Amino acid sequence: MHIQQLTLKNYRNYDQLDIAFDDKINLIVGENAQGKTNLMEAIYVLAFTRSHRTPREKELIQWEQEYAKIEGRITKRNQTFPLEIVVSAKGKKAKLNRIEQQRLSDYIGALNVVMFAPEDLTLVKGAPQIRRRFIDMELGQIQPRYVYHLGQYQKILKQRNHLLKQMQPGNTQDRTMLAVLTEQLIEHAATLLERRFVFLDMLRNWANPIHHGISRGLESLEIRYSPTIEVSEATNKEKIETVYLDKFQQLQEKEIERGTTLIGPHRDDLIFLVNNKDVQTFGSQGQQRTTALSIKLAEIELIRNEVGEYPVLLLDDVLSELDDYRQSHLLNTIQGKVQTFVSTTNVEGINHETLKKAEFFRVKDGIVVT
Repeated sequence: MHIQQLTLKNYRNYDQLDIAFDDKINLIVGENAQGKTNLMEAIYVLAFTRSHRTPREKELIQWEQEYAKIEGRITKRNQTFPLEIVVSAKGKKAKLNRIEQQRLSDYIGALNVVMFAPEDLTLVKGAPQIRRRFIDMELGQIQPRYVYHLGQYQKILKQRNHLLKQMQPGNTQDRTMLAVLTEQLIEHAATLLERRFVFLDMLRNWANPIHHGISRGLESLEIRYSPTIEVSEATNKEKIETVYLDKFQQLQEKEIERGTTLIGPHRDDLIFLVNNKDVQTFGSQGQQRTTALSIKLAEIELIRNEVGEYPVLLLDDVLSELDDYRQSHLLNTIQGKVQTFVSTTNVEGINHETLKKAEFFRVKDGIVVT
């Protein structure tokens, strides 16, 4: 799988860009604030229909322009097809093979992308929402139906939280409506939880041997899912729904008092253990970075295993954050297998055979020179 060509119009600091890429390694070099990360972000948006940097889509549109457009020509499973994303004040349109998709779940997964940026090093030590977002984005790529259930869950959660904030003690009509929303929420929550359990099982099967290799056989990595209810990977969906219902009934008065939903996938977390110790709390910075790198490399292999081809890899200013050993391990792993985009301010200090074979692009003021 690779991106043959990318076209941008009115995207961030790019007036117009039409660029062809090498199917192996593409090295994007430039000073800060020139457009390197914007280019990487555009590829990410083309895959996911949303940015990894901001929830405010209007920021993607160039100043004083009405819309931003991203187009890509993709080769996947020996077929070539176009993708297109248009962002405007009216919303977002996604086209797959020139046909507008009414549901984003029908679009996501056409292009598989793994992003590794400096902020991903906080996957281990950062806030729980970073880890939840990681699960949602990666799982959505290999199971587009997951995106539908996630969207429905978030929509009902918003309605339920709004109702909880408005509820007055003794209002039986509100409690009837709360019961309806709770039932709807549980249906999607149980599906999300069930699919996250399966995903984490696949991820750990790839991540542990990778981590073992990076640590020269000195460390073992374990990934645990931490739900807000007492269930495990062995719990079936019907049982998960029953446990959720019981827990919501127990918490009803507390939720009304606080005006928010206290349990569900939106409050779950991941725990990373290295040699049986919580690496977030007790791990060194090196162990935390090795864990994050292991997870990213496991993602690549997991996607290849599920969709039959390696995803596109985006390394956005991350190589300078890794020491020589971890740099080499990463580049050796992807060499010759994965179309990779590497952005950096300076190639000095990154001495690896892979980058010597790269297609070179220099970015300055939203203009790319090959």
